[in-house]
Amino acid sequence: MAFFADPWVLVGFTALTAIAALAMVRGPMTVDGFFGGREQGRKPQLWTLVLSQVTTWIFARSLMNAAILGYFYGFAGALAYTAYYLSFLTGGFIVGRIRESGGSSVQDYLGARFGQAGHWSYNFIIALRLLSEVFANLIVIGLIFAALFPESAKMAEVVSIILLGAIGLLYSARGGLSASLKTDVLQMLIFLVVFIAAFLILIFSADFSLTAVLTAEGVHDQGARPGWVLVAVAFLQVFSYPAHDPVMMDRGFIADDETTRKSFIYAFLISAACIFGFGMFGIQAGLIGAAYESQLIGTWAGMFGPFVFFLLMVSLLVSALSTLDSALSSASRLVIEEWKLLPKTLNNGRIAMVAFAVIGGLLTFFPNKTLFDAVAVTGTASMFLTPVLIYSFLGYRLPVWSYLVAWAAAVIGAAAYMYRGSDFWMGVINPFISTPEIHKYDQLLVICIGVLAVGFAAGALGILSQQLLGKRAGG
Repeated sequence: MAFFADPWVLVGFTALTAIAALAMVRGPMTVDGFFGGREQGRKPQLWTLVLSQVTTWIFARSLMNAAILGYFYGFAGALAYTAYYLSFLTGGFIVGRIRESGGSSVQDYLGARFGQAGHWSYNFIIALRLLSEVFANLIVIGLIFAALFPESAKMAEVVSIILLGAIGLLYSARGGLSASLKTDVLQMLIFLVVFIAAFLILIFSADFSLTAVLTAEGVHDQGARPGWVLVAVAFLQVFSYPAHDPVMMDRGFIADDETTRKSFIYAFLISAACIFGFGMFGIQAGLIGAAYESQLIGTWAGMFGPFVFFLLMVSLLVSALSTLDSALSSASRLVIEEWKLLPKTLNNGRIAMVAFAVIGGLLTFFPNKTLFDAVAVTGTASMFLTPVLIYSFLGYRLPVWSYLVAWAAAVIGAAAYMYRGSDFWMGVINPFISTPEIHKYDQLLVICIGVLAVGFAAGALGILSQQLLGKRAGG
């Protein structure tokens, strides 16, 4: 197994995977295939859709988050991140209701009810989400290669981010959503093989105990308690969370109803199992008392033999590349089809991809590289959709002002969490929940409850005001 200790083996494997992805997207591309995922007019089949859904949601950031949360908060931490994957079930429900109403996207649905305010406010959140996807997956790529080449860590980080980011951009730009669907299948199959191999080695190792994993409290000084708080946050966010993920939503409108419904259910089962399984690697690191190094990548290098470490790194790299191309294809659709900033052509779609890739890449050089924060911030910003969609699905028509109040509350809540350490937030907005003694997930829970309370109240007041005005007009 010493062969796998050489970091250049992983470099070579990554290069082969990239070459295979590029080879899969050769040939002429149509506008319909680039933006709509159809190849020769055919809609994607069930397992193409399932594997694409799974691999774009089991992305490198999620794998690292699950493992890090498992390390710090034990079983509760891994469960918290797994709970976010209930998004496949709530997302499938949302897609089904929108399709029943005749909509072909979330933007269609909101635009029909709230006009341009619905379109632009939602698309603003989507743009943030896509940038966070590009940013976070490039960060994981950089962390991996910095750990592989510690003697020149900074250079390895920068070079890997630029090169693999460029490769992901290259094959995305060649084929758009159609290419993303094809390469997702290849990348998911590679991921499953290497991850299952690593997982089997973990559970059959001499120091592994399933009982210990399921009762683990983590290494945090507050034990598992913050992890359980995060479970509560996940349940509050899980209805709106999938609706703000354009990668998932884009795949909800490209196949027939039955194929789409089944794809969401199967994707939930596979992805939840994989995410919790990866979280177990973090839990195990905490159980054996391993030191936390380089967001667990350095920890695993010393904790496992070279072969298992190689498999884990392949899992992360393959998932990073897969999510990167999916995020870029969704970015092109957002700019061209939803914002309509440029005419719908292949080259303009590629220009949009380049813009998002460059901005996301530049964000990796900013100081804050906390991976879960990107999830928490965009997840909080999306929570305006919970009251809006629930009221709408119940048959109520909200006034535009109710929608905008809910949206503003969510954006302010997301900003409050992002800047929770600032003097303004700690000293002016809410000093009661921003003291150093209060865990950040407690703060996030309070913010989420506040956002939902404002959103539902604004919706209720809007409905009531419309009913009163209607009575007056009729009386």
